[in-house]
Amino acid sequence: MPGNLRLRAARVAAGYRSQRALAEALGVDPRQVRRWESDTPPWPQGPLQSKLVRLLGQDMRALGFTPPEGHEGPAPERQSPANIPTGGRLSVVPSQPPITMQPPSVAVDFATVTRAHRRMYWSVAPATLHPAALAHATLGCALLPETAGETRRAVAAALAETYLLAGRVEFFDLRLPDSAGPTLLQALQAAGEADDHLLGAAVLAHTAFIPGWAGDRDAAVERMVAARTYARRGSAPPLLMAWLDAVEAECETRCGNVRTALHLLRHAEDTLAADAEADAVMPEWMDWFSPTRLAAFKGNTLWKAGHLPQARATLLGVLDDLPTTEMKQGAVVLGDLAAVEAAAGQPEAACEYARRALEQLEVTWYAMGMDRIREVRRALAPHQHEQCVRDLDERLYGWTTTVSALAR
Repeated sequence: MPGNLRLRAARVAAGYRSQRALAEALGVDPRQVRRWESDTPPWPQGPLQSKLVRLLGQDMRALGFTPPEGHEGPAPERQSPANIPTGGRLSVVPSQPPITMQPPSVAVDFATVTRAHRRMYWSVAPATLHPAALAHATLGCALLPETAGETRRAVAAALAETYLLAGRVEFFDLRLPDSAGPTLLQALQAAGEADDHLLGAAVLAHTAFIPGWAGDRDAAVERMVAARTYARRGSAPPLLMAWLDAVEAECETRCGNVRTALHLLRHAEDTLAADAEADAVMPEWMDWFSPTRLAAFKGNTLWKAGHLPQARATLLGVLDDLPTTEMKQGAVVLGDLAAVEAAAGQPEAACEYARRALEQLEVTWYAMGMDRIREVRRALAPHQHEQCVRDLDERLYGWTTTVSALAR
């Protein structure tokens, strides 16, 4: 094929499938790119040299250009994620620019595995999924230095999703907040490599859970301010903004500020009510939230606020609307219903909801669900000699449940 094959190959490898796509990224006329890909490409002038090197990940000579006499052009720029800390879990980032560049298909393939892991989260045991997600992240860090342009951004976005998933498993499933913090930081840095503000907002909101659950309200609020800033910068859809309200509401609830939490939840409901299609417009990776999940947040806060009839009605509605496949969330809702009945002085109803939650946890383990059941059991201490509570203890401390809880 005639023309500057090196530039053409680098353009395609970077994800710019047409000359027009590269021209738009550079801010030039497509005819300029066409001249560069001709048999005698002219030497790019001024800042275009640096832009080409940055977007395509190779120096000017590697792109097929011959510099004028006495002009060597800009030095090649490293395209490695050097600002992502290893944390003892990532491969060493190469110190030299890559010899070869990966094709655009590598971004598609890497993201496909990321999506598969995201779906597996709802059914695969966390102790099994977690090392697979971290190994996939290690692969992503190795691929990043070998990509450029749109391909690089796609790999970085999938890498951010992978680290976000690993952080979620560490915090919600394995109850390892000290590990979740550094992992989520890696997710944030990868989102920065992708320049994806919505992913950044999601990661920052997840980091707020850590101080929020520890009772450090100031730190949680500060992280939520940052999350909302990134969300506005990325023109976040209503569902994401409502989720940010729900996250902050849970942090406020954990810190004992239930009135503030209820106000945030009402604002989230108003946000969704203002847009009838709010739940249809959402990032693909945001599979952990919906209007039904918002009601679950509200039911938990109503219980903590002592509004037992409203909490019971809200949580029963959630239980009816929740898909049967969402067993993790189902266990949490059943646990909250058990807590409501325990607070209402109905030990038999509380034990029945707790038993149903344990049945779901035997199928799909979720540390958050088990935390709810243990909290209910502590609330049932005044009724511990009743037969329903003794039966719950038999189930709660059976061989299978006890070993699973200690092992995970």
